Amino acid sequence: MKKTYSILLIAFLFVACQQKIKPEDISKINGYWEVEKVVFDSIKDKEYKVNEVYDYFEIEKSKGIRKKVMPQLDGTFLVNDAYENVTVRFDGGKVFLDYSTPYMKWSEELIALSAEELVLLNKEKIEYHYKKATPINLLGDGKTTK
Repeated sequence: MKKTYSILLIAFLFVACQQKIKPEDISKINGYWEVEKVVFDSIKDKEYKVNEVYDYFEIEKSKGIRKKVMPQLDGTFLVNDAYENVTVRFDGGKVFLDYSTPYMKWSEELIALSAEELVLLNKEKIEYHYKKATPINLLGDGKTTK
């Protein structure tokens, strides 16, 4: 019986500590994000040391776009005309990013969001952990690339 109470208490604390994402938090998504790690349901997590492609989000009033961009050595990003339309949807206490292109539609659940962290969960139960992208500096002199 004591174990049951302990398990219930732990479960309650886990649910109570879960981040509540509010509509005013959505602006934190805007900008460049790089995948830090991918958490799979049944296999070992995959850590990313270097990313060749970042995700760029631009969302205003719950609608916007997501583009794949390639960071360059001079601190700029190489972009093309391809993008995905994004709509933010609040449903039953959860937040979803609904994507659409002329070819398909899909959704990801927004699990965590801060100025430095973004976590998305897709329908295959794969979690994508992003960190805010910073400029590349290959100079090694402590100066940041503009």
